[in-house]
Amino acid sequence: MTQGTQHRSVSDLLRGVGPSMADLVAGSGDVVVSDVTHDSRKVEPGTMFCCVRGVQRDGHDFAAAAVERGAAALLVDHRLDGLGEVAQIMVEDVRSLIGAFASEVFGNPSRHMSVVGITGTNGKGSTAQMITRLLMASGLRVGTYTSPHLERVNERFTIDGSPISDDAFAEQIAAVSDLEMLSGIRPGYFDICTAAAFRWFADEAVDVMVIEVGLLGRWDATNVVNAQVAVITNIGLDHTEFAGPTKVDIAREKAGIIKPGSAVVCGETAPEIVEIFAHAGGASLLVRGTDFDVDSNQLALGGRLVGVRTPTTIYSDVVVPLHGRHQADNAVVAITAVETFFARPLAQDVIDEGMAAVTMPGRFEVMGHQPLVIIDGAHNPAGADVCAAVFFEDFDPAGRRVLVVGCLKGRDPDDMLSALRADEFDLVICCPAPSPRGMPATDLVEAARRLGCDTVESATSVERAIDRALSEAGPDDAILVTGSLYVVGAARPHVARRLP
Repeated sequence: MTQGTQHRSVSDLLRGVGPSMADLVAGSGDVVVSDVTHDSRKVEPGTMFCCVRGVQRDGHDFAAAAVERGAAALLVDHRLDGLGEVAQIMVEDVRSLIGAFASEVFGNPSRHMSVVGITGTNGKGSTAQMITRLLMASGLRVGTYTSPHLERVNERFTIDGSPISDDAFAEQIAAVSDLEMLSGIRPGYFDICTAAAFRWFADEAVDVMVIEVGLLGRWDATNVVNAQVAVITNIGLDHTEFAGPTKVDIAREKAGIIKPGSAVVCGETAPEIVEIFAHAGGASLLVRGTDFDVDSNQLALGGRLVGVRTPTTIYSDVVVPLHGRHQADNAVVAITAVETFFARPLAQDVIDEGMAAVTMPGRFEVMGHQPLVIIDGAHNPAGADVCAAVFFEDFDPAGRRVLVVGCLKGRDPDDMLSALRADEFDLVICCPAPSPRGMPATDLVEAARRLGCDTVESATSVERAIDRALSEAGPDDAILVTGSLYVVGAARPHVARRLP
């Protein structure tokens, strides 16, 4: 929610959004609104709420929830595109905030720095880390902005792989706060983090920024940048409360990061999805399966041994130190993106050095061996499906299998547990994710029983669920903790304290 729209009338906000595109279903043209948002949780009295028709969470219509919270007006459309200039206000406010830095402090980093932008449904974090390490191995100073964090907010901001210090973080947030008062813009949490990241990267004179989109793409706060290379990892059904209901609709929103000068590297292979990115206005398009691909993909100690083919080179025996067959797809996308950035092949020693340095805490991370304890931040059905495949096929634990799972509201618990193959575990322990949006453990318990799980329990917290799992597991057993990055963020320090 922003303050950049203070005291505008609904009719002012609807200018440019014709009645054929969207319906004003509450309020009137003379209602004065103070804010505009498409997040029903941020609605306050006086707010105009923009939403996609029929979208629900926990059985409650978003529009109805906005009315209950005092919305002055509702703007409803069949897809997010139809909100046009109203939704654009949110991005423009972040652009204005960064523009204030540009005029007063350091020059606009979103316009003058080299940028690799990354969007997609899954694999953004792993791909961002691979790109970062390959750029570092090539001799560049790299600022990387990702989300969310697991344990500390500092994790979102790194330069050459090192998180921002507490003092530097406080300095950047204070600078944003000062400009908030001067500009009259009230940014949200993610907007503040984004502006702080750009300011820090400019202060530290990085050579290139690697920017992971927070949500979708078109209206995301990070989309103030012009990415020289725009990366799409893949497209799945996620965040359908903001876009959808189809993958094509979601792809249209993610294509918003593509600018006229962008070289697009697309890891998605579905023709109808590729077509969206082909017509998004980029300068060039490289597609996995056509222009680059994975030629071999073998299980190896600590990860995968893969062979990849890019538009320029065949790289054999690339060691990817992350678990899961899907990481080979992320690796070839990352290598192709960095090749595209430099407009040349990469030396083999750059590939070897860069990939060897890749780490992804909380993403199929092995934290113990007797019993085997794995934590993974899979938070949607597509990610859960990959998580289960790695667990059962790559690790194939011989003993009893224990699942600790917690999710956020808005996920379908039946879909999540089915994708995780919960009925193949000997014990399922459900817990709430430590977030105001955490799904009650009882919802997961009921879904697990509908799925036919033999033994299902609930715990009041992630920590208690893990304690219960450890008390049940012997040296030959395996524990998988997953369902949400919030769950993994709480699990990681607790498991580290419990295991030797």
